[in-house]
Amino acid sequence: MTDPEPPRPPVSALEPWPDTVRWQSISHDLIWVELLRLAAGLAVLLTGLGLGWAFSGHWLFGAALGAVVLLSVWRAAAIVRAVHAWGYAEREDDLLVRHGLLVRRLSIVPYSRMQFVDVSAGPLERAFDLATVQLHTAAAASDARVPGLRPAEAARLRDRLTALGEDRAEGL
Repeated sequence: MTDPEPPRPPVSALEPWPDTVRWQSISHDLIWVELLRLAAGLAVLLTGLGLGWAFSGHWLFGAALGAVVLLSVWRAAAIVRAVHAWGYAEREDDLLVRHGLLVRRLSIVPYSRMQFVDVSAGPLERAFDLATVQLHTAAAASDARVPGLRPAEAARLRDRLTALGEDRAEGL
């Protein structure tokens, strides 16, 4: 007599097909891009609070400075974890995109629903040799983006998604 197979734990709605989907991660250089964005905003905010404290001497400016520094340290740690949470997977009929820490999100975009694919790279992204692929569908809420891709991978993904979208749309 054989032992019964132990029950499998339920699969999370955010981690479907764990054995059949090969997730691709994004470049960890995106961490530096996001940290530099944070630093730029932080520099402006800290300068304003520092000047306010220097000219007024009011303790609230000092307290605000301390709070901003603490929140910035927390945000920097969150940026690192958030970049590691991004992933995408190409399947036969759709593209899966996952991201998020506190609120995790899984987007499934059927190739037949795509209207166009956009590739962008701002100055910081270009400095780190990164690009973002944005998928646009008829419903704005179902748009998905994959940041932190090397330009060659972004071009490959753009061309593949465009070709698959055209192939799937012809059958409609």
